[in-house]
Order: sequence, then C-alpha cells, then structure tokens
Amino acid sequence: MGDRGACFHCGDPVTTGDRYVVELNSGVLPVCCPGCKAVAEFIRDSGLTEYYDFRTADALRPEAPEPDDIRREWLAYDRENLQKNLTSTLADGQREVLLLVEGVRCAACSWLIERALGGLEGLSAIEINPATGRGRVVWDPSALQLSRIMDAVARLGYRPHPVTATAGASVATRERRSAMKRLVVAGLGMMQVMTYAVSLYAGAFQGMDEDIREFLRLISLLVATPVVLYSGFPFFAGAWRDLRVGRPGMDVPVALAVGGAYAASLYNGFRGVGEVYFDSVTMFVFLLSLGRFAEMTARHRAGEIADSLARLAPATAMRIEAGVREPVPVGVAELAVGDRLLVRPGDPFPADGRVVRGSTQVDESMLTGESRPVAKDTGSTVTGGSLNTGNPVEIRVQRIGADTVLSHISRLLERAQASRPALARTADLVARWFVVGVLAIAAVVAAIWSAHDGAAAFEVTLSVLVVTCPCALSLATPTALTAATSCLARGGLLVARGDALEQLAGADWIVFDKTGTLTRARVSLQAVQPLGSLDEDNCLRLAAALEATSEHPLAIAMKRADAPMAREVRAMRGQGIEGVVAGRTYRIGTPAFVAKLSGSRIDEGTADLASVMLGDVSGLLAAFTFADPIRQNVDATLDSLRRANLELEILSGDNEASVSTVGQRLRVPVLRWRQSPEDKLERIRQLQAEGHRVAMEGDGINDAPELAGADVSVAMGAGAPLAQTSADMVLLGDSLSPLPIGIATARKTMRIIRQNITWAVLYNLTALPLAAAGLVAPWMAAIGMSASSLLVVLNSSRLASGPSAPGSQRAHEVPPDQTALSVTRNGS
Repeated sequence: MGDRGACFHCGDPVTTGDRYVVELNSGVLPVCCPGCKAVAEFIRDSGLTEYYDFRTADALRPEAPEPDDIRREWLAYDRENLQKNLTSTLADGQREVLLLVEGVRCAACSWLIERALGGLEGLSAIEINPATGRGRVVWDPSALQLSRIMDAVARLGYRPHPVTATAGASVATRERRSAMKRLVVAGLGMMQVMTYAVSLYAGAFQGMDEDIREFLRLISLLVATPVVLYSGFPFFAGAWRDLRVGRPGMDVPVALAVGGAYAASLYNGFRGVGEVYFDSVTMFVFLLSLGRFAEMTARHRAGEIADSLARLAPATAMRIEAGVREPVPVGVAELAVGDRLLVRPGDPFPADGRVVRGSTQVDESMLTGESRPVAKDTGSTVTGGSLNTGNPVEIRVQRIGADTVLSHISRLLERAQASRPALARTADLVARWFVVGVLAIAAVVAAIWSAHDGAAAFEVTLSVLVVTCPCALSLATPTALTAATSCLARGGLLVARGDALEQLAGADWIVFDKTGTLTRARVSLQAVQPLGSLDEDNCLRLAAALEATSEHPLAIAMKRADAPMAREVRAMRGQGIEGVVAGRTYRIGTPAFVAKLSGSRIDEGTADLASVMLGDVSGLLAAFTFADPIRQNVDATLDSLRRANLELEILSGDNEASVSTVGQRLRVPVLRWRQSPEDKLERIRQLQAEGHRVAMEGDGINDAPELAGADVSVAMGAGAPLAQTSADMVLLGDSLSPLPIGIATARKTMRIIRQNITWAVLYNLTALPLAAAGLVAPWMAAIGMSASSLLVVLNSSRLASGPSAPGSQRAHEVPPDQTALSVTRNGS
C-alpha cells in the first residue's frame, strides 16, 4: 500500500500518513478518516455491502463518530415542543417527518438509507427520492424515537435535516452557488477560446505565421484547462463512479468526449501537428453545464413554493393578556391554543384562529390562489399566513405549529417532492440503456473509421459521443412534471402525490360527493318535526349533545350552548352517532340507523324528505331538515368538465330527494343516493372494471375510502384531514374552478412529455447517422446536443403559465334563491 490512492468510501485522497483501513468482501481497503471507517464498517456489519456495488456516486465524507450511543445534537429532536413544529401526527397515532438528506447523490444512496433504517423496530415507512434528496419517514413514537432515526441516517454518512424553509434554502443555495461558479468559469473560458479559434480558422484560409499559430494554440490550452478540470469535474467524477460499479450513465459519454478531445488536443498541440479541439471542448462543457443549471433551477423552483409558504408565517405576534399587549415569538414554545392575538392591517396572521373582535378583509391568495380579499367578521375563521388587508382584529388561536393549515399544505408539497413518479423512473431506465447503446455504437464507428480513414476516426467518434448524449431524454419527464406541479400549486390545486398528474390526464369519469363538494357545507337547520313525546326544543338539545364532538356540517348547524353532556358517544361511519344522555341511549343519523335502535318502521315518504332523525329505544323522536347552498360557479366548472369529455356522476349518502334536486339543478345525468362508504367504493371499482379511469372529488371522513380507491382523487382544502391525507390532490380554496384547469394542465403536461421524448428520440435517430458518417464536426455536435436539452427545458417551461379550462368562459353565480337544498346526516 505505498500509493494509498482514493478513499474507498468517499473518494477523497488518502495520504501516505493515513492508516485507516476497512475489511470488506473485496479485501482490505483504504479509507481517509475515522468517519469513513466507522460508516463503512457499519454498512458491512448491517449486511448492506451491496450499496458499494450499485452506487453511482461517492458518499459524502462523514464527520468523525462520537462515543455516545446517540449524538447529542439529535437528542434535541425528541423534545415534544420541537416535534410539534417538525412532525405531523397521522390518524393511527403514528408520526411523520419529512427530511432533506444532504449527501444523497444516486439511487444507491436511497437504497442504503431505506434498507438500513428499515430494520429499526417501530419504523413503518421510509422513502427517499434520490432526485431531490427529500424523504418521508413514518414511525411509532411509542416504540422509536426521532433522535434514533436521525442518528441512524447520520451514521451512514449523510446529514439529515427536518424540512423547513431554512434547511431547504441553505442546501439549494450551496448547490446553486457551486453550479454557478462552474458555469461562469466555463462561459468565460468558452468565449476566450472561441475568439482564438476564429483567428486560427481565419489563418487557415488566409495564411498565418507559424509562431502566432502555435501561440494561439498554447493560449487556448491554458484557458481550456480550468474549464475541463474545474467546470467539467462533475462529469468526470460521475463517469468514474459509473464505470467503477459497471452501470454507465450519461456522464460516461460526456467524460469520454471531453477527456478524449482535451487529451488529443494536448497531444497535437505539443507536437505542433494535427487538429486541436479546445473550442469544441469548452463549448461542450459550457452548454452541458448550462442545461443542467436550467434543470436544477426548475427543480429548486418547485421546492421554493413550499419554502415560500413556510415563510408566510410572521416571526412575532402581538399577544393580549390581562389587557396588556406584548410581542412574542411565533412558535409552539411561546404561543398556545386559546391565546388572544391582535393582528394589525398589513400583518400576516400568526396562526389559525377565529375572529373574536372586529371585521376585516383577508388576502388568502398565497394559500388558495384566490386574488380577491375575503371578508372576515366576528366568528369567522382565519388561516395562519394569510394577510390582514383591512382593519385591526383580535383572534383566538385554535391551531399552532404542525397542526395549522399552512403546515399541512407544506407537508403535502414536500411529500410530493419526496416521491418519484413511475414515468420518471421509466425515463431514467431508458436513458441508462441508451447510454450502453451509444457506447457500443461509438466503438463500432471507431473501428470502421480506423479501418478506412484512421486520420478522421477520432474526430468522428468524438462527434458520435457528443451528439448522442441522452441529457434531453433524461430531462424530458422531470422538467415537465416540475413545471406543471408548480403552476397548479400557485393556482390553488396542490399535487400531493407524484403520479397524480399522469392519472388525472387519463381520467374519463369523475365522481362527485355532494355535501361540502358541490354544496358549500354551510348547512342551516330548516325545520324540526317532533315525532314522539318530546317537544322541538328538547329534541334540539338532545341532538346538540350527541353532535357536540362532531365536525360534520350538520353537527355544526345543531350545536347549542345549553346542550347536556353526552357519554359513551360512538360515531358509526356513514350512519350517524349513538350516545347516552342522562342514562338513556339515543341515536341521531340516517332514518334506518335510528329506527334500528327501537325496531320502528319508517314511513317511506318521511324518510325521503327528512334529512336526519333522532330516536331512542322507545321509538323515533324527531326529524330534522336542513338546507345547503350550492357552491358559486359550480355550473361553469361542470360545463368545462363536460367539454373536456368527462362523464359526471354524483355519489352521495343523502336521500333521493336531495340528490335528485342537486342533480337536476346541475344537469348531472348519473345519480346515486343513500350510498354508504362501502357502496361508494364498490361503485368506483365497478367503473374501473368497465375500463374507466375514475377521478373522485370528495370532502369529509366518509369520503376517505373512495378517495383512496379512485385512480386519482381530489379533496377540498376545507375537508377533514383524513380525506386530505387520502387524496392525490387538494383544492386549497373554496371553489371547484381549479379542477378543470388542473385536468387541462395534466393533459398538456402529458402532451409536452410526449413531445419532449419524441424530440429527444428523433434528434438522436437523425444526428447519430450523420455523426457516424462524418458529416457533423465536434463543435456542431456540442451545439446540437445542448440545443436539444435546452429545447426540452424551454418546452416544459410553457407549463409555467398553465392553460385555461376547456372552453372556459366567465363563470356565473348561482342565484341564492335557487340554492336551498336538503341534506342528510351521512351525507355527502
């Protein structure tokens, strides 16, 4: 081991003074520091040495290990106050955290982390996206601590950061600065070398003194060298990693072309005979770096949406306590649910809350895409991060930290960025095999030309390697998906899962829930019809007691301050609620559910007209009828969906009269009523079995099974958190109008992806024969390859503005007197 070479783990130089080695299956291998030694031994002892066989990039150099079981810095993440800001609690009590993992450079890195952490007891799910370095981890807090998860990632040599605006921005800033410096060096070097090349070309035609010619070639060498060694270093490093593991990627033909052209130019330059290609080399490095910089910028732009949402919340809030105003930092350690805050005009709301004094106008455009200010009066709810544009108001805090709407939206965005769509994985696989084909073709071309014209063999082979670099093919899908996702998020439709756009583009049947989706879920109680011995007021008090803990729109409409206490309350999904009041068991909900308690028979006419019934063991006590207005502009939205060739259907748990009224008013041809959650899911599966691709638009806990079962699902932003978690997309505002725009954008995205892939394939099929025939010079190949990549990025950027809804026109409002519709307790 006289020449220690490079560190087996991180690739850094190993000096002769270092004495660190690690024993693996392949023998005793040198490492550069105690950190690399500890990580490599951990990987070996965990049985994960396959990582070294499949990785395409060297690992990040880790910090030296500490003697403690868990590093002290990770223990802070077990504090409950800190976790409230960084994690979210799922419906089953498990917790979810989104991580930005610094040092993830290839798919093997993701595999290593997922396999190593998969063995931790209490860890339910882990997914790392190698393209973005973002990951999602779900664990049981009763069996596993967050500090143990963070420490396990760190022991593998990576640096985990819980996703916050600061973490995302700092990593992106470092990456952007490094790429910009390399791009500037390449650009300046290319301009200088091109001026010398023009002089050399002119001298070749008009004559030039030999000393001047040699001087210009030498200066070109001096200028091109930092471009190749510094700006082109990422390509060489990537190619070396690819070759070392036997999985050639797109960096291999790039490195062969750049390195071969530079070496040949260096050799010919010192000999004084033959061609030099310094102009082609610098141009190739610059244009390829420019294409990758454009792709990186598009990727960062998608992350900036989540970061900008996180930055909407102010740093401080004005708390009112005992009549005294005091500024406090915004955070779970300082603010608490129930605090009273003063929000001045021009200030953002620090947390989710309810207005307790005053009235104002609120700008929610950053959250919902709605540009018009929304009026807020005493009793109205406000969302943290929205802007007070009217008068001073006082609010009572209802949600803080990770429980706020703003945090929930940010988590959905981060979750989408932590996943990789199937379309992108397929494109990467195709590009990898394409590289193998290119290398094989280049070898054949070199052999044929060497046999017929050895002097031209190198230049032709160089052109083949350059012109066929599969950058455009690899960029075709992710750039389009990133641009579309960002555009829709700004317009009020949040893409929460990676494959949602592809599924939405192919949807041909859309199923709507009724209450809270087509209607506004602002339910008002219209009538109470006593059916037993109790009067109207007592029936209302019992109903309010049973519904006290429910967030269903009908429950909210029946709440009363003088309601008695209900005990042993149980919610039956899709049916109603059962509970005990003053020692007596009552039920409220669907007529069939309530009648079952006493074995009563229900008159069909009463069942069809009554929305909700109340009863006990002795029989039916009361029937309640409600009204719910249809959402404004829903007519125009459904018209746009019809023009997009989508079949429409209402699938509701409501009674026949209510569903029929809505269906006739909105001209929806397919109506189904009295549907339980199981019935709704069965209907979706029936449509799928008939060959339809089904989109589901829903709101509420009853809709969670259907949202999960549909090909693509969309939840209203004001819906229950469980529904939002089950959905692929979320409408952030109070309108359905972004939905047809989302469908048009999804279809346009798929068209652009097909255009990008078609262009990339046609370009290579056309350019490859021309280059192999010797008709394309290396500098022409560099321009062609880079132009194809830039064309893909520019074509994808057309999605940034987004299309209008199909056949969109000015939406008209539904007159208030036409919107009163009855609804039922399980309904939807």
